[in-house]
Amino acid sequence: MAGHGTDEHPHGADRLCEAGDRVYSRAVRRGRLPRRDAEPVPCLLELALLHPDPDDMDYLVPTAPQEVMTRLLRGMYDEISASQRRVGSAVEAFEWYAGLGCRAPASPPATTEGPAIRVLDGLARIQAAMDEATQACTTEVLTVQPGGIRREAELSEGLHRAMALRGRGVRMRDLYTHVARHGHGLLTYLELMGDAVEARTLDEVVERLILFDRTVAFIPANAERTMALELRHPALVEYLGTVFDRLWRLAIPLTAPLPDTGIEGISHREQSIAALLAEGHQDAVIAERLGISVRTCRAHIARLSETLGAASRTQLGVRIAQTGLDGPRGPVPLTLPEQGSRNVR
Repeated sequence: MAGHGTDEHPHGADRLCEAGDRVYSRAVRRGRLPRRDAEPVPCLLELALLHPDPDDMDYLVPTAPQEVMTRLLRGMYDEISASQRRVGSAVEAFEWYAGLGCRAPASPPATTEGPAIRVLDGLARIQAAMDEATQACTTEVLTVQPGGIRREAELSEGLHRAMALRGRGVRMRDLYTHVARHGHGLLTYLELMGDAVEARTLDEVVERLILFDRTVAFIPANAERTMALELRHPALVEYLGTVFDRLWRLAIPLTAPLPDTGIEGISHREQSIAALLAEGHQDAVIAERLGISVRTCRAHIARLSETLGAASRTQLGVRIAQTGLDGPRGPVPLTLPEQGSRNVR
């Protein structure tokens, strides 16, 4: 297989090359294929999409598509968690440096663009700075909107800026949590904006972020969001843009359905709740991270317990681990008490 190394196939299982797509699809349809048919696509072996047939080493058999999907979802969850931890650390650093800047002696600005990090205290100052950035924007706006269903008041507050951007041909990309899909106000807003806005969703997103032309970014500076940081330092803005791009690649378009968990009776949201329970988070923390109310979160936990046949939180934790809902392992067969034998697919 000389000459067919990874340099010619620089991709993962989430985006196969055309040749790899054809060969893997053929293997799935037929159940196996001759080893020589896979020689032009070593990527399939490197990505563990094909492996030797133990009954005949001259043939290769495909990894089940369901197993590949489970592997991809697990990788997405790990990447999102890592990005969130990095952004959280960066925000803490920004606040610390901003505090030092407030105590430092005043000095003339190095450029005419203003300070690299500016603290905006009060909603009026935040809105004024956002309006100024909107007027200067010419290419794109990237936003991360945490929480659950967007209130119509929140959407209306920024509508005038969005319409102004649309009128100038500026492209907008918005990231929300999956819960936001159920908000009629958001759907109406996206219909109004048309092709100017593209939206995707994730189980969890980082704290609120608005990025104009990859030159100026706004992030909250306190929990109440009555203070914000205006960031113009090129390195910081580039970093936030990279985080957005990574999350965007992992997110699911709003127009596409959420992936099936592959586990009978358990929804995508309940799978996310199970993973967070396995990490030891309390109900209130889980609800905040997924953008739902504590009451809704507990209702999902109750359904999880019923589906998995758990009579207590301790037993629920065991069942979550047994089914692979805690993340590290794929789903495994589980016999549920009082319901007979049920295979978790």
